[in-house]
Amino acid sequence: MSALQNLYLSGCSKLQELPTYIGQLSALQILDLNNCLSLQELLTSIGQLNALQNLNLWGCSSLQELPTSIGQLNALQNLNLWGCSSLQELPTSIGQLSAFQNLHLSRCSKLQELPTFIGQLSALQNLDLSGCSKLQELPTSIGQLSALQNLHLSGCSKLQELPTFIGLLSTLRNYRLWC
Repeated sequence: MSALQNLYLSGCSKLQELPTYIGQLSALQILDLNNCLSLQELLTSIGQLNALQNLNLWGCSSLQELPTSIGQLNALQNLNLWGCSSLQELPTSIGQLSAFQNLHLSRCSKLQELPTFIGQLSALQNLDLSGCSKLQELPTSIGQLSALQNLHLSGCSKLQELPTFIGLLSTLRNYRLWC
């Protein structure tokens, strides 16, 4: 058991992978990998971080995918993938995150679609897709996000139409669109 609650590796631009023992940090609540430009993958053992609330992968431009074990992070509330320009898709296991509140996918320029499981994120309040320049459509399951307050679509230049359900989201407070 580890008492370490916060691990900040921000700016470790040459870090290519996390050590295998990362999953043994059972008390870890914050993992900040901001601007770890060479990080290409997260180990499956990250799914063992039962206390993890905040995962910051801002600017990890080499990150190509997230492990399916991310769906085991039951305490995860915030996932920041801003600028993960090599990320092409999200694992379906993210739909299992019941405490998930904030998903930042801004400038994930290779992301072409959001999977339908996104509608299972019942606690999701903020969804930032700004700068997802290859995103072509939104799944209708977004209409099931009963807690969604902020939806940002600025710079989604390939987005062809807005789903009709947007107007039905009674919790939606801010909706930003600039194509």
